[in-house]
Amino acid sequence: MDVFMRDTDAFSWYMERDPALRSTVVAVAWLEHSPDWEVLTDRLEHATRQIPMFRQRVLEPPGRVGTPRWTFDDGFDMSWHLRRIEAPPPHTSATVVEFARREAMTAFDRSRPLWQFTLIEHIEGGRAALVMKLHHSLTDGIGGIQLALLLFDTERDLAAVAAMPEAPAGERLDNPALIRESLAWSLLRMSEFVAERAWSALPSAVHGAFWPLRSFNSALETARSIGRTVAPVRETLSPIMTARGLGRHLDMVEVETRDLKRAAAAAGGTINDGFMAAVTGGLRRYHERHEADVKTLRVTLPISIRTPKDPLGGNRITLIRFVVPVSNPDPSTRIGEIHRLCRTAREERSLGFTNAIAAGLNLLPPAVVGSMLKHVDFVASDVPGFAFPVYLGGARMERYTPFGPTIGAAANLTLLSYDGTCCVGVSVDTAAVPDDAVFMECLREGFEEVLALGGDHEAVRLPLHEQLPAAA
Repeated sequence: MDVFMRDTDAFSWYMERDPALRSTVVAVAWLEHSPDWEVLTDRLEHATRQIPMFRQRVLEPPGRVGTPRWTFDDGFDMSWHLRRIEAPPPHTSATVVEFARREAMTAFDRSRPLWQFTLIEHIEGGRAALVMKLHHSLTDGIGGIQLALLLFDTERDLAAVAAMPEAPAGERLDNPALIRESLAWSLLRMSEFVAERAWSALPSAVHGAFWPLRSFNSALETARSIGRTVAPVRETLSPIMTARGLGRHLDMVEVETRDLKRAAAAAGGTINDGFMAAVTGGLRRYHERHEADVKTLRVTLPISIRTPKDPLGGNRITLIRFVVPVSNPDPSTRIGEIHRLCRTAREERSLGFTNAIAAGLNLLPPAVVGSMLKHVDFVASDVPGFAFPVYLGGARMERYTPFGPTIGAAANLTLLSYDGTCCVGVSVDTAAVPDDAVFMECLREGFEEVLALGGDHEAVRLPLHEQLPAAA
């Protein structure tokens, strides 16, 4: 891994000076019963020795002479990062999500590595849950799935753990040493950038000499793409989800993967298009419930730029903002429009300049970047997970629910597919969405609207709300 943060990771680090923009990711692995504690501890110990970042804390150079530095924690203590508690009464999954909500709202101790796992036991029916809290600079969704394979097994029988790698030695850097390293790193990056641009300038010049108009148009389109990526956003498109605060509500939606895939395909779209169409349908209904007229909403779509050469973990995404249709009640039409918009977003020329764009944004005052992010209406992300069951310490994982950060938007909706089920984690800013039960019911109706395109289907599940009658 890089010793210093990439500019994209530093972006998520710097913007947390505003607590509303925290990049905390929380995921819940729902288990059929408690896993073998010793196996879990050994697996995690082994994984942290394979992936350096999970034993590193962050040092921020004075005056931003360089991006923050990953430094091996000389006081690394596994008991701080892996905990074990009993589910509080009434021992339902709702108590687990409440714990996850508090984790999502709590800042990391920046003097330690940026992750905490908590095993919650004695949930009703003898079940358990592993609540995993990580900073987004450690990994993105796809990287998280890669890392999960170091922790989970593909069979119930416990696989032998490979020989334990040697633990990395801790580091201590005082400010003078940190400044020297940071300056050296910044100079190296600058020289590499100049050399790369000089090397690429020759073929560009030759191309420009033979095809000047084509070269000019290509450069102009690239500039326009970068302009669209960094364009300031001064107001939300939603007339009602405008307030922003520090409170969060976490919730869940579950649908069968085959149902969502079949429904999306019926309209010529992908499972992501069906997911986005269901979300926009739910948001349309939510606005209708509040007698608010809305035509379009602005979404932030995380796009993976991960390559096979990238190491495990790490944050290899870029954030693209664009406007999606909401008012059209026909889900088939919305799927087609969203398919076109998402394809255009994934073809933006600015994607190749992600790190450079982040470096420029890092120079801006946090309030400027924050004001742009807080005028995005919602974040939507689709993460391909495991298509097969996995096991943790001998316990089968029943569901896998991700809860992404709102990063200034009114809501974050993240879909993760697991063993035939699409688990959608919903994180809402309670200042923007004070009536979460209404929001979730509208979201359920949005999914039902899309699933109907595929014919017969299993009912959309709201697991937390379906508990309420029994709990009462």
